[in-house]
Amino acid sequence: MKCVAVGVLLSLLALGRPAPLSDCDTVVKPIAISREYILGKWLYIGGSSDLPGSRSLGHLMSSAWVHLAETSQSNALTLTQTQRLYSKCTSLAYNVTFENSIMLIEQPFYLKEVYLTTEPDCLVAYEEIISGRDTFTSLLMFSRTKNASPAALEMLKRQAECLGMTPPIIVDPNYEMCPDDIQPSEGLSALNSLLEAKMGHRVARVLDYLFDMFVN
Repeated sequence: MKCVAVGVLLSLLALGRPAPLSDCDTVVKPIAISREYILGKWLYIGGSSDLPGSRSLGHLMSSAWVHLAETSQSNALTLTQTQRLYSKCTSLAYNVTFENSIMLIEQPFYLKEVYLTTEPDCLVAYEEIISGRDTFTSLLMFSRTKNASPAALEMLKRQAECLGMTPPIIVDPNYEMCPDDIQPSEGLSALNSLLEAKMGHRVARVLDYLFDMFVN
């Protein structure tokens, strides 16, 4: 099945004006997601984030997917994240807590992920990330298939507008997938290093601005 209604990026304009408040109340309301539903492989469709460097990465990354697997602990999952950048595939793996439809990482940084309105075979995640005194937000769309319908992308754009986020960047669906057998490296330490690199944040924000100006 193809995604039919949630989205996480770019695509059609919502009539050129913000979604009405009543619509926002509906499209950004967190929903319940079961442990069984979230397990398995999800292909990245697109997203929006104010993490420094996320806009540049969104333009340069040709594909990505995540795989969530059970562990021996009832409230813990292993998340493997694989992406293709500059024609090279890399993979990260780390454990997360999943309870009551919320995904959490508490150390070495804080991440809370909830899920928004969606259709079967789709997953739209809204994240709050806290590192030191910095707080960032991300809106990410995943699917069991490579393609999302225009309605799904339109809904995602509305969600980004309602959350006051930049327009989502959508991955080209005609991409080459990274294989499943890449040996992942430890993910939390690598992600934390990026979050703590304050000088790198300033450079990344400049690159984000340039990519948005010239790539779009």
